[in-house]
Amino acid sequence: MTQDIPTRPHRPLDGVRVLELGNYIAAPTAGRLLADFGAEVIKVERPRTGDELRNWRLYSGTTSMLYRTINRNKKSIVLDLRTEEGRQLVLDLAAQCDILLENFRPGTLEKWGIGPEQLDAVNPDLVITRISAFGQTGPLAERPGFAAVAEALGGFRELVGDPDRPPVRVGVSIGDSIAGLYAAFGSVMALFQRQSRTGESLALSQRIIDVALNESILSMMESLIPDYLAYGVKRERVGGRMEGIAPSNAYPCNDGTSIIISGNGDAIFQRYMETIERPDLAADEELQTNAGRWARRDELDAAIGEWTSRHTRDDALRILDAANVPSGPIYTAADIVDDDQYNARNMIQTFDVDTGADSPQPVGFPGIVPVIGDRSLPIDHVGPDLGEHTREVLASVLGRSDAEIERIIAETED
Repeated sequence: MTQDIPTRPHRPLDGVRVLELGNYIAAPTAGRLLADFGAEVIKVERPRTGDELRNWRLYSGTTSMLYRTINRNKKSIVLDLRTEEGRQLVLDLAAQCDILLENFRPGTLEKWGIGPEQLDAVNPDLVITRISAFGQTGPLAERPGFAAVAEALGGFRELVGDPDRPPVRVGVSIGDSIAGLYAAFGSVMALFQRQSRTGESLALSQRIIDVALNESILSMMESLIPDYLAYGVKRERVGGRMEGIAPSNAYPCNDGTSIIISGNGDAIFQRYMETIERPDLAADEELQTNAGRWARRDELDAAIGEWTSRHTRDDALRILDAANVPSGPIYTAADIVDDDQYNARNMIQTFDVDTGADSPQPVGFPGIVPVIGDRSLPIDHVGPDLGEHTREVLASVLGRSDAEIERIIAETED
């Protein structure tokens, strides 16, 4: 009796083909999101070294888990864009694709002769999604810059950290990741618009998605700009708090851990104060609104911290949960891996990968978001080895002969 092989579930972007010319995190994040939901993403990498992300946070082995994560579900091919043939192969592939992703410095593709005009000539329906530090136009367009700089110019860095210390950076490349989200969203929007105009092509200008890192950050800054222009408010760093919202912070427990408690809703605040044995604060007229609580935030945080410091993390969370006060532990990677909620929704998916050991080892990777159905869609495979799909893509997409493929590969290996 043969065992039934489970079929791959249908995904929204099945049938969409993407050519990714991106390095690092921003464009590859966009490619990952498109690939997660069914797009065939062909990632072009440089000869010998490939995407530099392969060596970032590389603790052992030859390819980092960061690369394996951000480039999952993609196909890796090696082309030398410094050569005329390599650039022609990009144009040939673009002719067979729906989307092209790139995050080179503005003007680079044009310099290579594979800019929007040339791409449009080979494929007048191609969506061209471009990610750069400051966008394709404006006085800073040609200036190089990574997400750290964009986060500073976008207003984000000024708000991260404690008020008596210099600004700090969050522990992930948040600027790149947000830009990648916008790039994926913009690409899908253009595809939707293209599809809705049956029989009528979109103008090239409507098919160029221009994503700037600093603008991606700025768009997430909530009311930073209108608060300044309307009221002259200049927001400052407030540590673990959120400007104008109280009480919401991290509080220490007596076992050396801390917990997050967000009891800033008016109705929540009443039962929150009763729970921490401070009915006097629950009844205080000045504390019935968020504005009043923010004005007395130091007093409130001191009262809450005094209560949490008398409990272990688990006991404090149990008491708060029973009172329906929003709270939670501060997870490490080890906590996430063992968490029932994440595992129930297939948010940790395990693959055997090269970790530098004698044989491949099982490693968990974060699942696909958002969930369609009850659980995260299954990841097909983690980020590929360098050039793993060169032969397959040149044969199946471009119809190159075996002899041509071997010659192209040999030339990139010289």
